[in-house]
Amino acid sequence: MNESVRRQRRVKIAATLGPASSTREIIKELFLAGADVFRLNLSHGTHADIKKRFDFIRDIESELDRPICVMADLQGPKLRCGAFKESVANLEEGHVFRFDLDTKLGDSDRVCLPHKEIFQALQPGSILLVDDGKIRLQVIECKDEHAISKVLVGGIISDNKGVNVPDVILPLAALSEKDRIDLEFVCNLGVDWLALSFVQRAEDVEEARNLVNGRAAILSKIEKPAAVEAFDSILEASDAIMVARGDLGVELPVEALPPIQKRLVRACRDRGKPVIVATQMMESMINSPVPTRAEVSDVAQAIYEGADAVMLSAESAAGMYPVEAVSTMNRVAVEVEKDPIHRQVLEAARTPGKRGVSDAITVAAREIAETTNVKAICCFTHSGTTALLACRERPRVPIIALTPKIGIARRLTLNWGLHCVVTGEVERFKMAVVSAARAARENGFASNKDKIVVTAGVPFNVPGSTNILRVAPVNEKSIFDGEID
Repeated sequence: MNESVRRQRRVKIAATLGPASSTREIIKELFLAGADVFRLNLSHGTHADIKKRFDFIRDIESELDRPICVMADLQGPKLRCGAFKESVANLEEGHVFRFDLDTKLGDSDRVCLPHKEIFQALQPGSILLVDDGKIRLQVIECKDEHAISKVLVGGIISDNKGVNVPDVILPLAALSEKDRIDLEFVCNLGVDWLALSFVQRAEDVEEARNLVNGRAAILSKIEKPAAVEAFDSILEASDAIMVARGDLGVELPVEALPPIQKRLVRACRDRGKPVIVATQMMESMINSPVPTRAEVSDVAQAIYEGADAVMLSAESAAGMYPVEAVSTMNRVAVEVEKDPIHRQVLEAARTPGKRGVSDAITVAAREIAETTNVKAICCFTHSGTTALLACRERPRVPIIALTPKIGIARRLTLNWGLHCVVTGEVERFKMAVVSAARAARENGFASNKDKIVVTAGVPFNVPGSTNILRVAPVNEKSIFDGEID
């Protein structure tokens, strides 16, 4: 195995691809620099662009013989205003401004907001935020086809700027027509994760899941106050969560964001579902080869919290230093995970699981690994459940997830601490142990003198509960000479 591919950290790095990272050479550099997951943003680029990048990823995956995770991010029902006569308009504080359905070019008095259902949901007093909150308006009158507002915080508004309505559950379809077309395209392409934007309720997730029909795992982006309120049910319905701090930070007071981030990450860890912290992690690196100290601290904080992954957006998609951004994030992660306090925080945040057989075996594997000289926990998994239970425990030793299914290996790559290996089908537990020992040796986790912990569900090749644990030698001769069945 190419040693540069084995990560020296447990947290994963997701990198968004875009104009600055669209060639095979750059994508490979990003992977070697530390990117474990590649995000394809369907808000930008054509289907041809997306397919080209996807094909590059799979080609690199084949070349390096390492599973690579691909996430497609749907645009979602983002509200945008129309265009202006001069392309811009100046909204002055105290001025009255009108949003309506008229498609005529706007001016300093009005502009089109082509979402009729929004006007029906607004009420006097509702707050409208334009251009990531730079402009703030309050509704003073609303009808079925327009809303009149007062400018609370003025500024320059330009064509097609985003409009946020933080205190209203919008009666928008969770998936636009564009989203539905994009969903079919990326699912047929073979992406591993589908990210849903502007989720407001669990029903939004279920609608997408029905359309996906098992072709990808579902990740819900939390970027609206309504999603925070309904988080428990959204988490239950989702396979993973992204704390998308961009729009969320616009719609909520800035001081509310840090505790919400901590709460959401903790809840995901409790449920054993992966969570990504995203947006503005190292935003200054769009134009600078080094991040600010505050950005480094922000990334570090997410890692201390035990997030499964941290994500770069414009830094890797459109910035001047995409590879440097990934490399810097990788170095920060490695350094944070060396800190004894990081380990203390992770272990203090552990909560008891359901304590069924699977949970008990997983906890036992972690405790054995941490109290003996075991080099790795090796999990055989068909559905991913066994590996998910293992990484929920955040053990001190590496976790090797072994699966005969490349799709599961790719999907699990998003999870904290999992080094995923595609292995052949096994019929007997002894051969599972042999495969685990080989994976531990070949990937540099252990030598013939060492021992590993192996967990699996028996019978093999059937998705089910984890029900067996064995401490085993890495030396194959010792395995065959022993009494492992």
